[in-house]
Amino acid sequence: MFVLSGPSGAGKNTLLNAVLERVPEVDYSVSATTRPSRPGEIHGRNYFFLSPERFRQGVEAGEFLEWTEFCGHYYGTPRRFIDERLAEGKSVIMDVDIQGAAQIKRQLPQVVSVFLLPPSMAVLHQRLLARATEGAEAIRRRLNKALLEVKALTDYDYVVVNEDLDLAVERMKAIISAERHRVGRMDCQRIIDQVTRGNV
Repeated sequence: MFVLSGPSGAGKNTLLNAVLERVPEVDYSVSATTRPSRPGEIHGRNYFFLSPERFRQGVEAGEFLEWTEFCGHYYGTPRRFIDERLAEGKSVIMDVDIQGAAQIKRQLPQVVSVFLLPPSMAVLHQRLLARATEGAEAIRRRLNKALLEVKALTDYDYVVVNEDLDLAVERMKAIISAERHRVGRMDCQRIIDQVTRGNV
């Protein structure tokens, strides 16, 4: 299970979409949110868009692996999807904020965490402006939050700087490949049996 965090505007969705196109054996965990959908976003693919009432019901029922509130909206990771994929032996990747990543790590210590950084705060500011989805006050809050989030970098297993998308994708692919080949994550006895079968 892979968790990707980083400031809003760092390019998490863009990176994940590119990785999922090139690494088909990894499933994306769709988060739930109460924020309005942005142009082009599809319910069930980008997010599960829920009403605040439905989200709170899910929290009370223990349906979320992690959840948080930011800028007046709730965000959370549905537990059922994760449990099903992990039980099937599949890899799952998701993007969550640093508080969500910490919540997940407490419940699933084996999770692999990756922090995505923009090349600079100036670039991050330009990316947020280019979205044209929020006003100046919301952007200011996101930048202030980003300054605090960067300090959590040392709590993560890996860091990727998203200056060039293709390079960032290759680094993410390398992380996924390395972690999937860790001895502790593999069926070592099956591999030993396969390699030694038929030897004199």
